[in-house]
Formats: sequence, structure tokens, C-alpha cells
Amino acid sequence: MHKEARDRFNQSFSEEKYQGFVSAVLNDYPGQLEFRVAESPVLVPRELGRQLIEASEDIISTITADDFRDKTDRAIPAEQYVPNENRHTSFLAIDFAICQDEQGQLTPRLIELQGFPSLFGYQAYISELYKKNYPVPDHFAWAFGVSTFDEYVAKLKETIVGDHDPENVILLEIYPEQQKTRIDFAITEQLLGVKAVCYTKIIKEDRKLYYEKDGRKVEVKRIYNRLIFDDLNNFPDLTTDYHFADEVDVEWVGHPNWFFRISKFTIPLLQSKYIPETRYVSDYADSFPKDLENYVLKPLFSFAGTGVQLHVTPDMLLQLRDPYNYILQRKVVYAPVVKAPDGLVKCEIRMLYVWPDADERPTLLTSLSRLSRGEMIGTRFNKDFTWVGGSACFFEPI
Repeated sequence: MHKEARDRFNQSFSEEKYQGFVSAVLNDYPGQLEFRVAESPVLVPRELGRQLIEASEDIISTITADDFRDKTDRAIPAEQYVPNENRHTSFLAIDFAICQDEQGQLTPRLIELQGFPSLFGYQAYISELYKKNYPVPDHFAWAFGVSTFDEYVAKLKETIVGDHDPENVILLEIYPEQQKTRIDFAITEQLLGVKAVCYTKIIKEDRKLYYEKDGRKVEVKRIYNRLIFDDLNNFPDLTTDYHFADEVDVEWVGHPNWFFRISKFTIPLLQSKYIPETRYVSDYADSFPKDLENYVLKPLFSFAGTGVQLHVTPDMLLQLRDPYNYILQRKVVYAPVVKAPDGLVKCEIRMLYVWPDADERPTLLTSLSRLSRGEMIGTRFNKDFTWVGGSACFFEPI
């Protein structure tokens, strides 16, 4: 995107250097990397960076409004409601497609958003590795509001650990050793001392939760939640000591209710020039847009592209049993804007915010990117391609 920085990067690139880069990850975290790392970071020019922040702030203005919780109560399924909800979300992840406007200039368009954590540990690690191995301009930064890696870790620790002993804080997942994002769990433990614990391993005694560590029973005082309820549906016969609906004495960082409140459910409530037209299917009253080929159908509470329909028909919409749980969103056209040695590549940028409990507003901390040549962003749509996969962003100072 940034022409001078991109040209310099591409001139220095070689397949041998890239293989060495990936080998460094595999050596640092053996057996932990299960997704493709892109050959290049995204080098974000000043004006696009400014627009990404402006678009994010437009969204935050809705999320911080006094009536936001009332408007999003319906988003939480009654059977999945979890007690002890925080006053606001602890995390915010906002996904933008990078497009071109009518004048051919780069501009972001909202794709999705989540009140849920992302790869905060991994992104810091991989960004530093890109910087170590490739000619990224010194004045470009992968983090916001902090000047050093240690300051970044300190902000992350403030959010996730708070004032607790890290031993009493757990990263909660279902079978974390099987998750594709497990490299982030390993890095989080290394940086913060917070161990990933399986949902099935939680011990409940009255209102207290515990987990076993080195033969000891350790109290859980704070949960860094990385478990998505959709994942539990894959294990219908699961037996656990603790259930999410239980009233327990524990703090949440990334409370499960906010996964539902801030999600695709939220997009029809937003107003910004950076947000494509989006409505709940139930709002159409069977009178759908005539140009459905220009829309995409998305289930509200799926993730990683599951259930998304790119080729929508009226019959498809009429057959939905719960149209209030789907949105119809005008398609955006990803612009191929990242210059690879063999052509141009599309990209998506996720802006990542942390929101400590005492703060009035979220704080932009870092970002990530995904490069794609397929019909959709995501690994299963980009098999057998190069210059695709997970990446980092370096922003020109704004």
C-alpha cells in the first residue's frame, strides 16, 4: 500500500528468507503454529490509517452510548446468558475490508466486529519477528499508545491480569491444545504467566472455581475468556463440573455476554460512511432488495465465515426459520492493493482494542491483517496460494 516501503520490502524479499522467517516461528513454538503466516506485513499509509481510526471511533460512539446495553439485550440467547457481566466489554475487534472509493483512493469498509479478544500475544510476537527479519521502516509502528514491546505487555497485563497474581488468572478454552490459535495461548502464558485451561478441567466447589497445577488445586479468581459457545455445540456429550450459568465468585475479562452484544448483531445499529448498508433480514417483511446479487447473507453469531452466503436468493431468505438472527449486508469489493511479486493481493485489517474495567473508553493497542486471493478471507478459501494468510500491520505515523 505504501509505495516506497512496499518497493523496498519486495526488493529484499526472497523465498529463502521467508522460509527462514517461518522456521523461526516453528523453532520458538514447536507444534503450535496451525495457520499460514503471510510472506509480508501490511504497510499502511498515513491517510488509510487515519480513516481506519475514524471508522473505529464512529463505531465506539454507538457502543459507549447509554442505551447500548438495552438495545442489545436480545442478542444474548437466554440459555447462554452468563451472570456477573462487566459494565462494558474488555476487548473490541473491528474488521475492515480495504477497498477503493470512487476516486480510486484506499478506504476501509466494515465487515464484522466482536466484543471478544483476538491474538494479542501472537500479534506482538509476529510483528517483532517481521521487523527483525525484513526492512520495515523504523518510523512505522505495529502498536499504538506504547513505545516499546515491554510497554505493550504491561498494557496487556493491566487488562487481562489486573491486580491479581497471574496464577489465579486462567485463559479459558475448550481443549486449548487442539485450537488453531493455540500459539497465541502459548505466547500469552510466556508473556503474562496466564495458563490456558480447558473448560472440562475446571473444578467447582460451592461458589469457588479451581484448576490443577503441578499437583496443586489453585483458585480461579479471574477468567480471560477465549471460549466461543458455538464450539461447545461440537461436543454434545460434554460433562463438566462448572457450567456458565452457575453463580460463582469470579471476575471476567472478556465476559461471554459481550461476544453476543458486540457482534454482527450490532452492525444495523451503527451509522458511519465506512459501514455498508446492513439490516436484519426480519426487517424486510418479505420485500427484499431487487439486486440481491449485491448482498451477502450472514448469521449473527457464527464466526470464521461459517454460514455466510455470497449468492443470495429470495427463496433462501424466505426459508430462514429465524430471520431476526441473520443480517443482509451490501457487498463490499475488496481491492487488490498489496503488491506481491506475482500480482496484487486483497487484505482485511482488524483493529484491536483493550478496555480495562475502570476506563471510560477502549484503547487502540494493535492490529492484525489477513491477506487473500480467494473469494473470501480465510484459510479454507486460500489453499495453494502464496502471499496469503495471517499477517501484521505497520502504520505510518498519523
